Amino acid sequence: MSAHKTYTAGFKVDRPIVLIGLMGSGKSSLGRRLAVRLGLPFFDADHEIEAAAGRTISEIFEKFGEAHFRDGERRVIARLIDGEPKVIATGGGAFMNEETRALILDKAIAVWLDADIDTLVERVGRRDHRPLLKNRDPRTVLSELAAVRNPIYAEAPVRVPSRAQPHEASVDAIMEALANAQR
Repeated sequence: MSAHKTYTAGFKVDRPIVLIGLMGSGKSSLGRRLAVRLGLPFFDADHEIEAAAGRTISEIFEKFGEAHFRDGERRVIARLIDGEPKVIATGGGAFMNEETRALILDKAIAVWLDADIDTLVERVGRRDHRPLLKNRDPRTVLSELAAVRNPIYAEAPVRVPSRAQPHEASVDAIMEALANAQR
């Protein structure tokens, strides 16, 4: 694969594209589709962390705590960002770590998938694997997280609303936002 590609949407990809946002914003599902559209490899940072640790995210949180998880997450994201263009989906809290955020902003194209609370609650209700939601009300947790995280996510140079719409329409919106960011 060449070091960079030019796409029909009119933008060049010469470094990784990193999707950030709250849980349920579509980072993994849209990231996979975006990677296919761009002809790039896709990596889900959470899956890479689980593979490196030999444990699930929930097990890491339970056994070692969030601080240990965030340290491993930072190292995995640093490894993923170093190298060829690709699409990377991060966990919702990854961009909150100052070192991780600086690395992403310096060496990648950060794309914030910004979804409203109702959309997020509907999406996260489909599965029960999220440690931060364990035994808690999703709407309350997501509202609290949005209040703290959204101002930090806003540091991303590209923001795309993540709406309740077909995946391909969302990928189109990301492609358009990437093209506009390079103009």
